[in-house]
Amino acid sequence: MAARFRPNSSTDRGRHQNLKGRAAGSALFASGFDTDNPPRHTRRMTTHSFEITRRQALAGLGATTALAAAGCAPANTIRAGAIEEANAIGAKRLLETVAYNLLEHEPERATGLGVDTGAHAHLRGRLEDQSRAGQDRYAATLKEDLARVRAFPREGLDADTVTNLDVVQSAYQVAVDGFALPYGDTPVGNWRTAPYVVIQNVGEYLGMPRFLQSSHNIANGDDADAYIARMEAYPATLDGELERIAAARGIGVVPPGFLLDKTIRQMEQTIASAAKGDLFAGDVRAKLAEAGMPDSHAKRAMALETGPILEALQRQLAELKTERREASDAPGISARPHGEEFYAWALRSSTTTTLSADDIHRQGLEELDALHGRMDPILREIGYTKGSVGERMQELGSDPRYKFAEDDPGRVEIMAFIWDRVNWIKAQMPRAFNTLVDPKLEVVRIPPAEEAGAPGAYGGAGSKDGTIPGRFWINLRSTELHRKYDLADLAYHETIPGHVWEGEFSNRLPLIRSILAFNPFSEGWALYGEQLADELGAYDDFKVGRLGYLQSLAFRACRMVVDTGLHAKGWSRERAVAFFVERNGSKREEVESEVDRYCSWPGQATGYKLGHSRIVAQRARAQAALGDTYDFKAFNDAVVLGGNAPMDVLEKNVTRYIERTLP
Repeated sequence: MAARFRPNSSTDRGRHQNLKGRAAGSALFASGFDTDNPPRHTRRMTTHSFEITRRQALAGLGATTALAAAGCAPANTIRAGAIEEANAIGAKRLLETVAYNLLEHEPERATGLGVDTGAHAHLRGRLEDQSRAGQDRYAATLKEDLARVRAFPREGLDADTVTNLDVVQSAYQVAVDGFALPYGDTPVGNWRTAPYVVIQNVGEYLGMPRFLQSSHNIANGDDADAYIARMEAYPATLDGELERIAAARGIGVVPPGFLLDKTIRQMEQTIASAAKGDLFAGDVRAKLAEAGMPDSHAKRAMALETGPILEALQRQLAELKTERREASDAPGISARPHGEEFYAWALRSSTTTTLSADDIHRQGLEELDALHGRMDPILREIGYTKGSVGERMQELGSDPRYKFAEDDPGRVEIMAFIWDRVNWIKAQMPRAFNTLVDPKLEVVRIPPAEEAGAPGAYGGAGSKDGTIPGRFWINLRSTELHRKYDLADLAYHETIPGHVWEGEFSNRLPLIRSILAFNPFSEGWALYGEQLADELGAYDDFKVGRLGYLQSLAFRACRMVVDTGLHAKGWSRERAVAFFVERNGSKREEVESEVDRYCSWPGQATGYKLGHSRIVAQRARAQAALGDTYDFKAFNDAVVLGGNAPMDVLEKNVTRYIERTLP
């Protein structure tokens, strides 16, 4: 997985206005403005292509005067309609331009989306420039495109196009502010706020092998050449990261020692794999064999992997060991230079709100109490009557009836359990949505080399062109991470109706909307997907499973408390772990890695329950406004078809749904 790459969910309703009059359309196309097949030089999307094409579009409006004089229609009527149409076409082109300008800086995303083809095939052999200079160039592009989007007139645009422009403007403003910080890896419409460019769950030492293995297919010689080109560029990518982490250390920004310990172990594993050709060369050889191609590219891959790539990894390891000698175990970003500034930005990025750390901390505590109030009677009903909710959930977690077998037999059992639940929930979707998709889906074990620093699971949509499936990555380092009463809920969260399902819709939206994702919507929707599963009857015959679902929501409320505790209130790592274990009955082995993740991604954990609560609040607003005309399936469609969006844009989308539904 590349620095900011994560296969996202998004959908293309692509509702661009039709030409309102053949006269206007003829004028526009006479100027050489083909909206479906733009000239090659404009499809390459330089940062200046928008001005050129919009001038062309507006220049064609002069033809309307002659048409009016010929008696076709009043000149002022045609001119007004043509101006609206020019705005619609110009907005479409601007959004496409902005998308490809971004992908020029993050070409791995182009591969993940399946759009590194045709005029953009050059992206298939490139990697993001991780050097300071490369990141500065990226920031400059974002600033330029933000100004274009902000200045673009909204008059005459349909609601979907206005939403698309608003989404880009919001994402780019937050990203530009993030790039202005003196350190860190800034997400552009993504979910990760990473002050440490290389750490236990961040960095190309982890991301690039996974990305090339899972997303860079080899069907022909061009694909193989592009794979090798990326391997050739990989040492410079690693050295770009090295430059930035060394510079951060120079101003006193050193990760916590306990995170560095994990990172060093993982880096050593990566180096050992590279020395044997296990990161890339084996993958190239297998893909060449599957395509019926000779293995010459595999030989080149082995030389690169055991030579310059291995050496670059070793240089990073040396820097990490230097950092470890200087590190403290203070977990929060507030203990680092500019830490309060970084955390304030991280909360904006992670929640798409301006809520303070105190606000989020308080909301988390209130929601946790409310959820425990729902869990208590279920626990009493099944015989757990003594102690706090957390203590009783700990007791439940020790019940052998709900454990999977140990080691490989348990891993097989877990995989079968997941597929059983996926197949059940997939069959329920016509009861929850009017608009349906049929996602391609894989359930994949997180690579063992990454499991120690990885969460219990994560998931995401496949590529825009459908060649790469949606994936549910499951951590199986120990079967103790999962229980039979909570694994079903996890499956719904990561697959259907959660991340993979939402992603299929978002992949139908214009390209820039398929690229941009927002933490509270992505994760809030996945939690809302858990709620839908419950409402569709997932736990009607298994009340303990409903406890797992409610504990999942409570877990996300705990995250709001713990993340702000670590980064704004001076909590220790142990206090954070204990809060999960004692208040929510969470498994210590699971939450230790969770807390470490919050230390390396400040703010990110706060968006989950906050986003879920906002979606549920919007549903309540729609029900109150529409009364008997409210429709469960129509509301769900309105939210998911509106695409992945900041919280204020989500509210606008629901408002439009209410207005068009009112009798």
